[in-house]
Amino acid sequence: MQPSSVQRKPPSAAPFPDPEFHPRHENVGAHVDSERRRGRGAQSNASGRFEPEARQAFDDGWQSLDELPAFKTTVSIDSARKVITRNESPDIPFDRSINPYRGCEHGCIYCFARPTHAYLGLSPGLDFESRLYMKPDAPELLERELSAAKYSPRVIAIGTNTDPYQPIERRYEIMRKILQVLDRANHPVGIVTKSALVLRDLDILSSMAKRNLVRVAVSVTTLDPELARVMEPRAATPPRRLNALRELSAAGVPTTVMVAPIIPAINDAEIERILDAAASIGVTSAGYVLLRLPLEVRDLFKEWLMANFPDKYRHVMSLIRQTRGGKDYDAEWGKRMKGGGPYAWMIGRRVSQACERLKLNEKKSSLSTDQFARPRAAESDAQLSLF
Repeated sequence: MQPSSVQRKPPSAAPFPDPEFHPRHENVGAHVDSERRRGRGAQSNASGRFEPEARQAFDDGWQSLDELPAFKTTVSIDSARKVITRNESPDIPFDRSINPYRGCEHGCIYCFARPTHAYLGLSPGLDFESRLYMKPDAPELLERELSAAKYSPRVIAIGTNTDPYQPIERRYEIMRKILQVLDRANHPVGIVTKSALVLRDLDILSSMAKRNLVRVAVSVTTLDPELARVMEPRAATPPRRLNALRELSAAGVPTTVMVAPIIPAINDAEIERILDAAASIGVTSAGYVLLRLPLEVRDLFKEWLMANFPDKYRHVMSLIRQTRGGKDYDAEWGKRMKGGGPYAWMIGRRVSQACERLKLNEKKSSLSTDQFARPRAAESDAQLSLF
């Protein structure tokens, strides 16, 4: 039995004082030894914001902590009744999305989907990277929803929350089965990923591209493999992501490089180099997102920053606050993706000038919805006729 202590959470207390941050501050309460979290992004496994108690492992004098096992990836079934998620956010270009998985093994420290694990009673920290959920019925549910008489086709976004091509996709192939449903229905889809596994489905993607039904965006945060491994420990290396963009482009699939997120004083110096590399291999469009630190992501990022770049901590956080009106994060519509202030303006200007020089984003086109072929409803779902 693991020794632990239970503490009642103080109401609305910050997990550590800032800027005088220490990674083992008593209120963090869930720092995990480096050997137990090897290959993971988060430094800790603090309870989610909805939990009334915070648990902390401690050494009881018998070296009990040395016996704790390393974090291993587990996959559970998420029994969803619907698979298409709707949103009304005015600052994103889609109103529906699909997430085949909850949690993501890539371990990107900055992932803004981390706080969603709190809804499951789990930690947005190491739990988010190791306790994953899959939706095996997603393809069948999707076909059922597309077959509804009132369904009107619009682009479905996949990969805007967790990566549909994260490592467990190799085994479960849920994303591939979803693409097969969309392919049969001539339904448009936009995909965002940072995994080279997307090339596995090049047969489907190239076929859909001929009908103007697909666009793929690959996130390239850095060209430095060592920095990538620190920020995104289990994601594909930068060369593999660029190769994925190259092969997708060569197969006629419209591609976008996403310089996302841009972290001030960490990877912002690489903006032009990333765009140059992408344009040279056939990429036709580009975008960017400034680092976002909503909810628990803020504290996890600060822990990571102090652990990996302690000499840059104050400078990085100062620049982030300059782009967020003096705060760590501003969730205001229209500002959360790009930020505000002189520093954020400079980043946006650098991206736009590089895109103009490289002739990126010159052609803007919408994916086709007029080819949609509604799937036939299964007999068990079809409404019985009155006659």
